[in-house]
Amino acid sequence: MTTTRVAVPRKGRPLEAVLERLAARTGATELADEIISTLRYEKAITKGTQDADGDVYHRIGDYSTLDDPHEPEFTLLRDDREGMPRRIVFDSVTVPTDHGDVQLVGREEPFRALRTHEFALGFDSADLVLEEVVQLRDEALTSIDEINDRIDPLDTDVRVVTGLGDTVYHTLLGTPEVADSQDGPLDRAFVANYEGELCISPRYERLVEAVLGTGALDDICFTYPRNGSEEEADIAATGLGVYLTVTGSTARDHGLELGERLFPSETVLLENAHERTETTRLVADLFEDPEETALQSV
Repeated sequence: MTTTRVAVPRKGRPLEAVLERLAARTGATELADEIISTLRYEKAITKGTQDADGDVYHRIGDYSTLDDPHEPEFTLLRDDREGMPRRIVFDSVTVPTDHGDVQLVGREEPFRALRTHEFALGFDSADLVLEEVVQLRDEALTSIDEINDRIDPLDTDVRVVTGLGDTVYHTLLGTPEVADSQDGPLDRAFVANYEGELCISPRYERLVEAVLGTGALDDICFTYPRNGSEEEADIAATGLGVYLTVTGSTARDHGLELGERLFPSETVLLENAHERTETTRLVADLFEDPEETALQSV
């Protein structure tokens, strides 16, 4: 049987979501747990919250099995933290399935690897798709199943197939003083009627424009968190902002009220339709949740 290569992130929540979904479908739970626990340990070392067991070269040698593709391989990257430490990240592993072997291949930017036709299938954050290719319109983009309608077919052959449900949200946050300045909830309509500064991460500027709708931003001026400070603290100083939240506890600690959940930040399965085959279609089915409605990838 053939081997289908699938581009995946090298670390973090999106990779964990892919491994957990594949394990649920193939029974490769032990393998997924091994990769996830290894990368969490290495992240803790990089952040200085865990002492290293041996130097980085000995650790990567212990983790990687080069002569068996069904065992994981890891690689080294420079982390962008102070001192640019070397960080061990995922490289590849091959998992047997009913539709042939599936090789997960680590990429720094899986979405862009699909855009250049290196892969037929891959996983990345929905955030990156919004930042890269969705069209900006007056109307707000409110859900993942609307993304494909905003992608210009002349721009890319890549489409979103389905989400993996590892959802956190880009949430509208405001101080009580700002929230009480209008009647009604802290939502998109609030922003449309608001004049002033909106604090956002600079890397999410295009995403925020998409999920709020350009028509709501006529009287809005974006500001950005200062280097080294907490985003919630800068939003509190500004009065209104958008930031990723799970429980919202940190936002509340800074005196912020949680408004509308504007858009899910979720890992999505992507397909380059130009590279689609019957095998890649079957492999894509492995990652879909039968209780969810998959998106039309055309």
